Amino acid sequence: MAKELRTINYIDYKVYNVTNIKNKYGFRVILTLDDNSKRSIQHSGFIKKDIAEKERYKVIADLETRKYIVYSNVTLKEYMEYWFEYIVPHRLKSEQSIDAYKNCIFNHIIPNIGNLKLTELKQGHIKKFYEKEYNYSPSVSKLTQTVLSVALDDAVVKFFIPQNIAKGIKINNKDIQRKTKEEQKEEFSNNYHTLKIDAKKTYTIEEIIRMIKASKETPIYLNVLFAVLMGLRKSEINGVKYSDIDYINRKLYVQRQLGKKYASKKEDVPLKTFTKQEIPLKTNSSYRVLDIPDLVFEAILEERKKYEARRNRRKNDKSNPFQDLNYICCSSSGRPRCKTYVFKHFKKLKEENNLPDLPFHKLRTTYTTILAKNDFSMKAISKQLGHSSEMITFENYTDKNEIIQDCLEELEPFIEKVIANDEIKMIDCTDTYTNEIMDEYIKNILN
Repeated sequence: MAKELRTINYIDYKVYNVTNIKNKYGFRVILTLDDNSKRSIQHSGFIKKDIAEKERYKVIADLETRKYIVYSNVTLKEYMEYWFEYIVPHRLKSEQSIDAYKNCIFNHIIPNIGNLKLTELKQGHIKKFYEKEYNYSPSVSKLTQTVLSVALDDAVVKFFIPQNIAKGIKINNKDIQRKTKEEQKEEFSNNYHTLKIDAKKTYTIEEIIRMIKASKETPIYLNVLFAVLMGLRKSEINGVKYSDIDYINRKLYVQRQLGKKYASKKEDVPLKTFTKQEIPLKTNSSYRVLDIPDLVFEAILEERKKYEARRNRRKNDKSNPFQDLNYICCSSSGRPRCKTYVFKHFKKLKEENNLPDLPFHKLRTTYTTILAKNDFSMKAISKQLGHSSEMITFENYTDKNEIIQDCLEELEPFIEKVIANDEIKMIDCTDTYTNEIMDEYIKNILN
């Protein structure tokens, strides 16, 4: 277990005059903490008295401006261990994200620069570390930049360091120097989630329609609809329940996902539910309310009929009873599905219908790209996807060049019909607009 480093909030202080300490000069600081206890910190080892005096004035200024460093001997290793154990679980909701942070901290940051004291950490140390990580793996380098920067932001708040020196560091790598400034900015964006997408990695509108038609008789029909027409993640789709549907106003409340709880053990949960546990969504922004397109709403009603029929058929089956857990995308016995369930069926769907061999997640990417291609505001798209910032949506899910050229001409009439002018389209775009466009388009094509 990591050493807990309690945040020290001082409400008052006293700085003593410079005096002789072991044949050199120094002074003491007495802090009165918020629980009325006292903490004494000694500053000593100065060869000349005037140097000690200058340091004393600096300490007083830092105390007044709340920049005084309470912890002066904590190493980066000690701090990162503390940060991962006590702060990261509250910051991140996804076990996958927590595992990524864990790997970054314990396999990269700590082994390379963990022995340095926080107060002695320089930009040169961090820059050299980033360059080494980039040569190892550009993606790992990007993640270490994010993790270290976020961790040091918290270190400033908790008075471990006066400022985050990791911000603004550029990597001076020969391979990177050959690239344009725009490419460098794109590659080293502070968001480690960034992903470069090209035109070959998204579906066209024609392919989407073909996929929807072909998937109707498969077990993943609703999975496809939720992903490509509403932008839900795989784990969010599996967590959707009938009780999350507002049938009067046709709204979906996204409020959980299925996955593995962080630090849980197989023996602590029922059989075959280890990777299907209800867990919080990825971020606070992931909790959202979405309008349900007509096609999706009708599919939900049809699936509900099948759900009721299966439940009635199995109500007296004691050997294999129906699990009435209320999940929309579930097995014939009502059991929840893990997020890998779609892989086999989706692969078969693509092969039988001559569709590009792209992963299921690209349905969400395609959904986003269609909206972005037609000048929908990033704020509206981010809200629809449950992202915490517009930048993540822009970098992660849209190609800023020429994605899905054929969709623009086909969608234009429906955009003009739903949205009257450019001002609304760019500034006041909401979930309703995006779903009306999809409703109108799908209705015309399928009919």
